[in-house]
Amino acid sequence: MLAITNGKIYTITQGILERGTILVEGGKITALGHAVPTPAGATVIDAAGNYVFPGFIEAHGHAGVMEDGFGWEGRDGNELTDPVTAHVRAIDAINPEEQGLRDAVEGGITTLWSTPGSGNVIGGDGVTIKAHGRGRTVDEMVIKYPSGLKAAMGENPKRVYGNQKKMPSTRMGVAGIMREALTKGQNYLQKLNKAAADPDKPFERDLRMESIARVLKREIPLRVHAHRADDIMTAIRIAEEFDIEITIEHCTEGHKVADELARRGIRVVVGPSLTARSKVELRDRTLLTPALLAKAGVQFAIMTDHPVIPIQYLPFATALAVREGLDEETALRAITINPATIAGVADRVGSLEAGKDADIVLWSGHPLELMSRVLLTIVDGQVVYRREGE
Repeated sequence: MLAITNGKIYTITQGILERGTILVEGGKITALGHAVPTPAGATVIDAAGNYVFPGFIEAHGHAGVMEDGFGWEGRDGNELTDPVTAHVRAIDAINPEEQGLRDAVEGGITTLWSTPGSGNVIGGDGVTIKAHGRGRTVDEMVIKYPSGLKAAMGENPKRVYGNQKKMPSTRMGVAGIMREALTKGQNYLQKLNKAAADPDKPFERDLRMESIARVLKREIPLRVHAHRADDIMTAIRIAEEFDIEITIEHCTEGHKVADELARRGIRVVVGPSLTARSKVELRDRTLLTPALLAKAGVQFAIMTDHPVIPIQYLPFATALAVREGLDEETALRAITINPATIAGVADRVGSLEAGKDADIVLWSGHPLELMSRVLLTIVDGQVVYRREGE
């Protein structure tokens, strides 16, 4: 039994508790509030003067798959040999010893969606994992798999395959290949249904199509990399044609089509914001995008796209959005409950509530203030990081 007492507790979904108490047992939060007695024999962490938050969530990144501090040896996120690699899985490339996962817990990030990159039109399955730091297998880290099929519009697949003198070399080609893959998935589902009626007849499985079929059955979303407003609208057009759930990843020009996103209830993941305008698609990048999306009523999360921005700078990226007009409550939801919802794990993480996983972080000050430090990170009720000297 663990008791965290006297802290300023930001539950995210149920307000702020001044000098509250959180009880943890068996890796879960069992109780929290003002009048929660500390059981005899409990290990007590006195959080007086500290801010207590749920572990933050990286809504989109490549920790473990694209290893920080490595060259080609650690770049396992893009299988750039075919524009449709729906059958590859981020889970098979994650190195649990990767430095980015340790940086995550030291920065107060305890959950992340780790995904293939955006070099292919359909890049493969992403996975939602816990950032325990080190000493776990990938299988122990998984919360939900699969939790989204990665896809990409725009310049990345154009560049990769245009340079190989292959399709797609245009935006038309990118959209065409995406439609073709989804159509093949529909045909595969029809074959599956026929095979179910005659189970004794041999049936040849297709792993690419099985992954796409999960999207078509709305079991998981198609998570579409799209920076420019026109690419965002193409992704929406295709989603409506095939009646699938999508999220827009990066959404750099999302402020230009915020009303369209809001009207359709499409969730988005914004970022990374701490980058230069390194390609044409980022020409109209602005730190105002989160505030403008919020004003339109779009539900969104904020990402670092680690290792593009080191994962531990997620609170800094969020603070910049607040500086540019995003209200604090919405900003905090964008790195807690919103990404948990997008990744399909809001029943376990993203807020401090009884019954949820005990992923808890003690901060020296408010985490959106530059000088605040992580003092203690708890994942599944276990201390995985303690700042030296604390």
